[in-house]
Amino acid sequence: MEITLLYFEDCPNRKVAEERLAVLAAERPGIRVSRHLVNTPEEAERTRFHGSPSIKVNGVDPFAAPDAKVGLSCRRFATPDGYQGAPTLDQLRAVLADA
Repeated sequence: MEITLLYFEDCPNRKVAEERLAVLAAERPGIRVSRHLVNTPEEAERTRFHGSPSIKVNGVDPFAAPDAKVGLSCRRFATPDGYQGAPTLDQLRAVLADA
């Protein structure tokens, strides 16, 4: 399973997302995590970047609404504890179980 973390430079929530993805990769050895730095609005459009951080599982962003805008912006995720800068471990585990 391929997970890609997309982000822009100086994203304050990238580290949290990276830490949570590292936990998942340790739990499930078949997971391969890569990182993709998005630098320009054109690249954001090309990669369907819905804000930083974005997490794609096998090329799909499971947290993006169908009408989500693309662009160089910070992203917020709805979690059981309110909005956060990254999905929770449980949310990520649920996405991986469905992938």
